[in-house]
Amino acid sequence: MHLRIPLPAAGLVTVSALLLTGCFAPSEDSAKPGSGDDRRIRLAMMQPPRSGLSPLSDDAFKLSRWSTAETLVTLDTLGDARPGLATRWTRTSDRIWEFTVREGVTFHDGSELTAEVVAHSLGRAATASPKPRILDGVELAAEARDGKVVVTTDETDPLVPQRLSSPQLSILAKSAYGKDGRIDPVGAGSGPYELVKVNGTTTAALDRYDGYWGKKARAAGIDVSFVPDGAARAAAIRSGEADIAESVPVSQASLLDPETVTEVPMPRTNTLYLNTSSGPFEDAGLRAAARAAIKPAELVKGVYEGRADRAEGLLGPALPWAAEGRREPTGRTKAADPGGTTITLATFSDRAELPEVASVLQQQLQQAGFKVKQVVREYAHIEEDALAGKFDAFILSRATVLDSGDPVAYLRSDFTCDGSFNLAQLCDKSVDEAVRKASATPAGDARRAAVLAAEAAVLRTDAAIPMLHERVIQGDATSLTGSAKDPRERLLVTSDTRFK
Repeated sequence: MHLRIPLPAAGLVTVSALLLTGCFAPSEDSAKPGSGDDRRIRLAMMQPPRSGLSPLSDDAFKLSRWSTAETLVTLDTLGDARPGLATRWTRTSDRIWEFTVREGVTFHDGSELTAEVVAHSLGRAATASPKPRILDGVELAAEARDGKVVVTTDETDPLVPQRLSSPQLSILAKSAYGKDGRIDPVGAGSGPYELVKVNGTTTAALDRYDGYWGKKARAAGIDVSFVPDGAARAAAIRSGEADIAESVPVSQASLLDPETVTEVPMPRTNTLYLNTSSGPFEDAGLRAAARAAIKPAELVKGVYEGRADRAEGLLGPALPWAAEGRREPTGRTKAADPGGTTITLATFSDRAELPEVASVLQQQLQQAGFKVKQVVREYAHIEEDALAGKFDAFILSRATVLDSGDPVAYLRSDFTCDGSFNLAQLCDKSVDEAVRKASATPAGDARRAAVLAAEAAVLRTDAAIPMLHERVIQGDATSLTGSAKDPRERLLVTSDTRFK
């Protein structure tokens, strides 16, 4: 249950006003009443820039959500590659791909998109230190050749187009790249909105770019405010101070007009990882007993107030093909009698709901016959012990689809013998083989089927018990239409976002 301090309605208004003071400083344009295409969109974002809006960092997703920076490739709802700044591509050998660059694209600084500019952007990303997350463990080189961009990898990689869809590989004008290694995206993108001003970690402003190669933006611009406080973001929608608010907390959603609330399924699964290499859960029968004891519906209804989806597998409704192709795992071990076995259940406090989940799971496991000790710390103080296998069970909210839009990297890191984030300490030959097969399969239906086979192999071991799939709550003013509700969090304000 959520702990809340009851406030009278007048108190809520006062608190909201205080939270909003100084957060939203409208530009001169946004202060004008205006209508239709003359109005500017006021956007309340959760996280301020952490790396000066460098496209090589997680800040790249802001540039993408503002429709100011673009990539060679985009992804459709299935995760298949579609044209972006590249109109077509060909795989000429196991390790070489050739991309045709779109003609008639002008950057916001007036320079033109060419194969040389693309190769320059990709080259800077490939040689950066640290590398963008999408290139972790990948050696990639790009060069302009005969008017095309030739991308070469050191190993066979069937997901090169999907990798190039990551906002961390956005293509910027050469003017963005300073001699000191810094990258400044102001005025250097190619999207329907031009980034014109950034005020540190407080605000940013974008104007409609009339020279855009595609569909022109419907709104005059975007005024961004960075508002880390979730209650303040919700209050901004309630008071009319913002037109769009990211990540409204579950506890605040019920205070908003239902017409302003959209729940977007996320590729994020709340999972109970069981230590398979030592301790009680080395016994497959006890792992099966834990699986039988968990009642996800109680978590969805109680902790998440119904704003989550019960898990049927590791991959949730953000990947619609997963439910369509999933088959119930066979050959699972039968549950043994816990008989008072003592286990240590751990999680971290940084995500407010996880300690609540731990309390509910403790009760469910104790009812099944386990004795449960809880350990809750901040993530920075618990990750090392968790990865070292010092707990019998660990609760984690885990992103299942990383930057390429493909779940294989998650399955490899979390469940293979040499996985870098193997909380379950799992080392199973059948799982490793299934993940290896999925990794080598070209993108498309065959790869999706191989991914689901790998998921089934993991579930068969009971090393991980998926409990629920999270949703993100987005607030939109009733006067606005056309904002993106994107599970991958790459899109938000698009050319189609406008006032009614």
